[in-house]
Amino acid sequence: MRRHKKGGRSFTSLFMILLILVVAAIALLLVKPEMLGSLIEKKSEQPIEATTIVKVGEAAPDFTVELSDGSSVTLSELKGKVVLLNFWATWCPPCREELTHVQSDIIDRFADKPFVMLPVSRGENHEVVNAFIAEKGYAFKVGYDPEQAIYNKYATNYIPRNFIIDADGTIAFIGIGYDPEEFAEMIKVLDEKINNITK
Repeated sequence: MRRHKKGGRSFTSLFMILLILVVAAIALLLVKPEMLGSLIEKKSEQPIEATTIVKVGEAAPDFTVELSDGSSVTLSELKGKVVLLNFWATWCPPCREELTHVQSDIIDRFADKPFVMLPVSRGENHEVVNAFIAEKGYAFKVGYDPEQAIYNKYATNYIPRNFIIDADGTIAFIGIGYDPEEFAEMIKVLDEKINNITK
């Protein structure tokens, strides 16, 4: 009788282990590739400073980006205006939180000023980005960087990222992640840089 019970327990334990493995395999299959990418990115735990290619005071690397309205813009052609370059992705929770503040706190605030907001989606195709923008009802234009060609000129890891580019084309501010205090500080820097042009 004891042997029978021991065998039953062994069978039950084996069944539970197999069940857990099957559930884990199904969960992995259901994870979207872009979400898997974010998990790998988080796991890498690289020092943030080491992942930032450009520095404050340096010339911002030039690029041309296609926008969601079908137009395109080249950074070097925006000299004379302050530019906020924002890298984000649809799967990134802090990016999604930050985007909810863009229209009211930045775009509307600096409307009719020498300012350009460039939210550029990193590593995602047009369809994914367009579906997200439509779902959220955002009216502002976004850029596409499916191959991360633009992002890789500025950084190697982590989003969201914000780069304020001054009217002379130099980087004036770098922000990583979303934090309300840092976001408020970024708006102060934008205000200062834009006011310097309009004086």
